[in-house]
Amino acid sequence: MIKNDLFLRALKGETVERPPVWMMRQAGRYLPEFMEIKEKYDFFTRCQTPELASEITVQPIRRFGMDAAILFSDILVIPQAMNIEVQMKPNFGPYLPNPIRSQKGVDEVIVPDVEEALDYVMQAITATKEKLNNEVPLIGFAGSPWTILCYCVQGQGSKTFDKAKEFCFTQPVAAHELLQKITETTIAYLKAKVKAGVNAVQVFDSWGGMLSPMDYQEFSWQYIQQIVDALKEDTPVIVFGKGCWFALKEMSQSGASALGVDWTCSAQNARYLTGGNITLQGNFDPARLLSPPSEIKKMVTQMIHEFGKDRYVVNLGHGILPNVPVENAKAFIDAVKEYKETH
Repeated sequence: MIKNDLFLRALKGETVERPPVWMMRQAGRYLPEFMEIKEKYDFFTRCQTPELASEITVQPIRRFGMDAAILFSDILVIPQAMNIEVQMKPNFGPYLPNPIRSQKGVDEVIVPDVEEALDYVMQAITATKEKLNNEVPLIGFAGSPWTILCYCVQGQGSKTFDKAKEFCFTQPVAAHELLQKITETTIAYLKAKVKAGVNAVQVFDSWGGMLSPMDYQEFSWQYIQQIVDALKEDTPVIVFGKGCWFALKEMSQSGASALGVDWTCSAQNARYLTGGNITLQGNFDPARLLSPPSEIKKMVTQMIHEFGKDRYVVNLGHGILPNVPVENAKAFIDAVKEYKETH
């Protein structure tokens, strides 16, 4: 049994004494102990070495005692397993030297045996569970098929993902075939993670907000729905679509356990759009962690008041920034732990 199951109880919608808290990208770049490892090993070596991935995963738990750990990994391990070369360039980000821009490119993409191709992730889960020693739950994650397609077609990060959209709009048959291959791989991958021991999964649709509501349905949501349908009986599923407030109503009827909300959508709107009966997660602006600690604490307390303490997981509205001072991250976590509902 997990000693601190606050996070899992909040996902079930149970009444809790305070909301649970964790931070997207909490395992990483704002921590000095992470930077020490980063100096010695390149990005994918860290992802592919179970001992390193598990160590990085538990670092923030040791330091701050969040209510959940999230496995250190990357959404782009999926395309790597599918026969698509992905590099991580320092001070640049992901780089795919052979972007997919044609039916021929899609034909060359495989649906792998994930247990084999991504065995290092499963080993990292085993190693992490051992280190966590049932203190807190472990979250596994994957990118949404649309978000993965964005990188596969664009070949790198982008402000607009214009090439990815062009591919979908000019070659929809090839685009849907690629999305389906990514979806099947992702379902198998997340199921393997659950089998390996994660306690919940999160789907990150980081670039969902790039699409109009109509295109979102066609090129993103229907594939996320397949993932939710395949996983929801096995484990709680959290869906986080950045910039996707327009889809919150439909998301709330998907069978997901919780929905992530970014900082551009107020608590009131998020509760209204989701009908008030699903757990929400978010939505502190990561840049606000640059405010003074005393101010962070006030804002976090206010945020909990607005969302309500039940059916709520305190988090950021996107990943933590590398330049956030450690004491500011601590203020964010402490504010939640010190929270007492004022009647």
